Amino acid sequence: MLEKFFKLKENGTNVKTEIMAGITTFMTMAYILAVNPDILSASGMDANAVLLATALASFLGTVLMALFANYPFALAPGMGLNAYFAFTVVGIYGYSWQIALMAVFVEGLVFIVLSVTNVREAIFNAIPMTLKSAVSAGIGLFIAFIGLQNAKIVVNNESTLVSYQNFKTDFNSVGMGALLAILGVLITGFLLIKKVKGGILFGILITWVLGIVCELVGLYQPNPDLKMYSVIPTAFVSFDFSALGKTFGQVFKADFGALKNVTEFIVVVFAFLFVDIFDTLGTLIGVSSKANMLDKDGKLPRIKGALLADAIATSAGAVLGTSTTTTFVESASGVTEGGRTGLTAVTTGLLFLLSVIFSPLFLTIPSFATAPALIIVGFYMIASVAKINWDNMLEAIPAFLCILSMPLMYSISEGIAMGVISWTILHLAAGKTKGKVSVLMYVLTVLFILKYIFL
Repeated sequence: MLEKFFKLKENGTNVKTEIMAGITTFMTMAYILAVNPDILSASGMDANAVLLATALASFLGTVLMALFANYPFALAPGMGLNAYFAFTVVGIYGYSWQIALMAVFVEGLVFIVLSVTNVREAIFNAIPMTLKSAVSAGIGLFIAFIGLQNAKIVVNNESTLVSYQNFKTDFNSVGMGALLAILGVLITGFLLIKKVKGGILFGILITWVLGIVCELVGLYQPNPDLKMYSVIPTAFVSFDFSALGKTFGQVFKADFGALKNVTEFIVVVFAFLFVDIFDTLGTLIGVSSKANMLDKDGKLPRIKGALLADAIATSAGAVLGTSTTTTFVESASGVTEGGRTGLTAVTTGLLFLLSVIFSPLFLTIPSFATAPALIIVGFYMIASVAKINWDNMLEAIPAFLCILSMPLMYSISEGIAMGVISWTILHLAAGKTKGKVSVLMYVLTVLFILKYIFL
C-alpha cells in the first residue's frame, strides 16, 4: 500500500530509507518545540499552549504536504516570523497576540487564493535557474550559520558582530556544549564518509549521548542563565493537554476595537505574507534542487499541492495558536538521508504528533546535538554553486549577492530579494534582457524595492 500511494520505486527509494529520513528531519527540527514557545511567550501567550499548538500545526502541515504533493518536506512555525509576531506586532505596535494571530490567519487565506490561482507557482517558475542554484547554496550557508549559532560556536561580538566562542569563559556549560557540537560535526562527517545509512541521525544521537555522559561526570554543567539546560531526561511523557485551550480559537476573539487603523493591520498582514511567500519558495527551490526534483526547465512538479499545504497550515496554525507555519529548510537533512516522497513527511509529521505526548523527552535534546546536522546539511547544499557559470559575470554576480545575503541578513527572503533585484538591474544595464528577464521578474523587482521603501 505504501509503495502504491507514495510511488517509492518510481522515486528510487524504499520504506526504510524514507522512515529514517523522516526521523532525521524531525530531529533537526525538534528545537522548534522549545524555541517557539520561548519566543511567543514574550507576547503574553502561554508557553505550554504554544508548544502543543506548534506540535499540532507541524503535524497537520507536514501530513498535508505528503497528501497534496508527495514531497519529503516538513512544515513548522517559522523562525523569524515568530520573532516578528512577538517583538514587532505585539511588542512595538502594541497589538494583542489575538490580533497578531488574526493577521496570520488572514495571511493564510490570501495564500490559499494565491496558490489556487497559480500566482505562487508562476513566481517559482519565473526565477532563473542560476538564481535557483544560488538560493540552494545560500540556504546551505544560512543553515550552517544557524547550526553554529545554536551550538554557540559562533557568538555575538560588539566589535566584529560575530566571533568564535571563548572556551575559557563558562567552559563547563557553553564551552563544553560548543566542543561537543564540534565533535558531533566530526563524528557525523566520519559516518557519512563511511557511507553509514542514517549518518546524520546517528550523529545527533551520539552527540546527545556524549552530552549525557559529560553531565554525569561533571564536565558539562547546566546553566539556565546561559540557556544551557540539562541533557538528561527527567520525564518522558505528559498527558496534560488542557493548556491548549488557552490559545485554541483565540484568533476569533481578537478585539479589533484596539486597532489604531485598518491600514496598519493590512501592512502587518502583508509583511507576514511577503516574508512567508519568499521563505517558502526559497526553501522549495533549495531543497528540491538538492534532491534533483526540478525538471529540465527548473520547474517543480506538483508545486501547487505543496504551496496549498503550506497555505492551509498557516491558517490552521493560527487557529491552534501559533505564528506562521511554513516549509522548513531543515527538510534538507531528510533529503540528504535519501528521503524523496511523502512517506518521509508523514514520518516527520507523526513524530510531531507523538511529541505532544513525549514533549518532555524531545525538549531535552540539546541544540549542540542537532547543530552538527545543520552544519553538515549546509555542506551538502553549498555544492549547488557548481551549477553556476562563474565565467558569466552577468549571472554570477546576482547569484553571489543572493548567496551572500542569506546568512548575513539572516533571511532566505532577503537573499532572494537581493538576487532578483540585482539580476534585473544588471541585465537591464547590459541591454541583455531578452529571454533572461521575464515580465514577472520585473514585477518582483519593483515589489522588492517598494518593500524596502515602505516596510
